[in-house]
Amino acid sequence: MNKEKGKEFLNDLKSNPKVKKSASGLYYEIIAEGEGPKAGPNDTVKVDYVGTLVDGTEFDSSYKRGQPATFPVSGVVPGFGEGVQLVGKGGKVKLYIPSELGYGDRAQPGSPIPPGSTLVFEVEMVEVNPQ
Repeated sequence: MNKEKGKEFLNDLKSNPKVKKSASGLYYEIIAEGEGPKAGPNDTVKVDYVGTLVDGTEFDSSYKRGQPATFPVSGVVPGFGEGVQLVGKGGKVKLYIPSELGYGDRAQPGSPIPPGSTLVFEVEMVEVNPQ
């Protein structure tokens, strides 16, 4: 059920000229390029973000916690890791992550994210910390 909703959602994005699709299947929209170097796969980033399901249900927000999140690019779901490498400091990107680049069909104990969910993140790059 969630996979079907996600496929329909992503299919609708194809008509939006601002939304691009990467070779891996990640859909993204660059809102602001940012400045300076972009993160690489071995770097650490500090970002502010809001994560929602395709129906708009918010499941996570660094803004609500009152501080940006810091993590290694390789330490998050593949679609998020790929997406944060698209902008530099001060940049903003919207990521549309199909379930296979997110949490897949695995249930996330204690998480409001159902198995097979497509994830939507609006991410602002606060800082890129090279390896």
